[in-house]
Formats: sequence, C-alpha cells, structure tokens
Amino acid sequence: MTITLHQAQTITDASLATGREMGLKPLSVIILDSRGALVAAASEDGCSQLRAKIAHGKANAAIGLGMGTRALMNRAEQQAYFIQAVNGVFGGDMVPVPGGVLILDAGGALLGVVGISGDTSDNDEAAAIAGIKAAGLTAKVD
Repeated sequence: MTITLHQAQTITDASLATGREMGLKPLSVIILDSRGALVAAASEDGCSQLRAKIAHGKANAAIGLGMGTRALMNRAEQQAYFIQAVNGVFGGDMVPVPGGVLILDAGGALLGVVGISGDTSDNDEAAAIAGIKAAGLTAKVD
C-alpha cells in the first residue's frame, strides 16, 4: 500500500494553505511514497533555491530510517557519529531536523512521507502535520 497522487496533492495543498494561515515564509513540500519515490512536489513563489532539496532531504531521511526527522534530530544529539555515517550512506541527502513526517493510514500502515522546508523546522513540521490530517491520514513524527 502506498500514498495516492490525490492524497499527496491534498497534503501538499493543505500544508501550503496552513503555512499561509500561520504567516510562514514561502515553503517547499515534497511527498515521497513508501519506497521513497517522488509523488508530488511544490514550491511557493519566493521560495529560496535550496528549499526543495532540503525538503527532499527531510523526507528521504524519514522514509529511509522509518522515523520522523524530529526523532532523528534527537538521535543526532545523542549519536552524532551514527547520523554522520548514515548521511554518508544517503549520499548526503539526509536532513535530520523537524519537517520530515511519516504518513500512516488508519490501520497504521506506512503510506509515505512529507518533507517541508522554508520556515523554522518546528513550523515546517506543523504545516506537514496539518496537511496529513487534512487528507484524513495520520502523522508520525517519532
């Protein structure tokens, strides 16, 4: 089972709308399926050049290790060498700060992940969670 394009587009639209409601800086949103393949991507007008790559790094880290990037940040604080080594395995495409949130269905099955970048990591994560909830799905940050 994996995320559908419709679900991914709903998450993307709702995350961006939440960002506007919260008055956040322009956001980039990346949705990957349960295999790590790109399903949807969007960057708002005025978004800086690297935000989409950062959002992808958050999503890639979360789906690759099976935990939200808030949990990865906590692990990085405890085991910096592990995270550094794993980032090498990821080819440098791993950003272990909040904003990479796993997407689960009602039964707890992993469907995919959303990665958001543009504002503070905590705000990025809040927008991601709101997008996931708008699609009727469950967000997993740990």
